Amino acid sequence: MTNPLPDQPDLYAALRASGAPAEDLPALLAASSPEVQARLAQVDQALLRAVLRAGQGQEAIAGSSVICAALHKAEIAPILRPAPSHSDTIVLRADGTDPAMPAYSDPAFDAWFGATGARYGLGPYGEKRSVYASAQFADAASPERRTLHMGIDVFAPAMTPLYAPLPGVVRLVHYNADPLDYGHTLILEHEVGSLPVYTLYGHLAGTLPSLLQPGDTVVAGEPIAHLGHWHENGGWAPHVHFQIMTDMLAQTTNFFGVAHESLWDVWQSICPDPDLMLRLPAGLLDR
Repeated sequence: MTNPLPDQPDLYAALRASGAPAEDLPALLAASSPEVQARLAQVDQALLRAVLRAGQGQEAIAGSSVICAALHKAEIAPILRPAPSHSDTIVLRADGTDPAMPAYSDPAFDAWFGATGARYGLGPYGEKRSVYASAQFADAASPERRTLHMGIDVFAPAMTPLYAPLPGVVRLVHYNADPLDYGHTLILEHEVGSLPVYTLYGHLAGTLPSLLQPGDTVVAGEPIAHLGHWHENGGWAPHVHFQIMTDMLAQTTNFFGVAHESLWDVWQSICPDPDLMLRLPAGLLDR
């Protein structure tokens, strides 16, 4: 007999502690109260299964480590030219380390960044960001906001071209219009080590739909998009949010860009470090 989940504030913690295998999710939900069922019905069901797998000591996404190992060995084309790995870059932390730096969502950022003289600015993977404290970054399963950044941001002037890192197929072209969302968004599907892997490019220009549509094929190094202006990219200084996903979960028009801190191990399996593909100098983002 399947034990019900307790109706507690953090249902992710309850799922992780349940010991139930991922395939038992329907039975687990059926055994739980209507209140718990209603809350979890609002959450990505594939994410719930990933949490259950992690609770059993398994990879949250089966094959994630194989994909990461294959990416480590793969020949990757730079997504910007010149590549950030061989350019003058600065790390732009959103944690207040540099009190003179305007917020990414402050129009004063552009002039400040231009004055640095750097070709690119980098926003780190795994950084905790208070800007994501709004209801947009909450869900019904937990009062915890998603605050850990799952991409690497690369800041550069609007209309800077982007290029495909690997051969692939266009999985998604969509405009996510909420404030501080991605604006124009692109997701490509690739194959590495005989497994699918996805790359996400957020905050793009309105040229995107004229360049690519779902189902189109791309080759490594092919132009795929441009960095968007403020009015079309979600309300941010021009940059690309670059992210890797080992699974699309149940998402069809968007994808999570920030993670729950309490589920970081789960999210790392879903969205590993994008530096697997950017290949920045060792230790650069740790400075």
